[in-house]
Amino acid sequence: MKKDTFCLRKGDEFIELIKLLKLKQIAQTGGHAKMMVEEGLVKVNGVQEFRKRHKLRAGFLVEVDDDIRIEIINT
Repeated sequence: MKKDTFCLRKGDEFIELIKLLKLKQIAQTGGHAKMMVEEGLVKVNGVQEFRKRHKLRAGFLVEVDDDIRIEIINT
């Protein structure tokens, strides 16, 4: 399992789920990111997440297809 972190920029409270998937190059496009979420391949804090624009805040843990774990942190 690949473990990674995403650091929120100073002043940002959150990042949307599909934007995280694109920035971390897990999804190739925004459409691909939406499809991944719709198909139930993404979990947030251990719960399957179907909201594409779910706001991820510091302390959240995102898991993709049981292969990738990303922890959201503050700067």
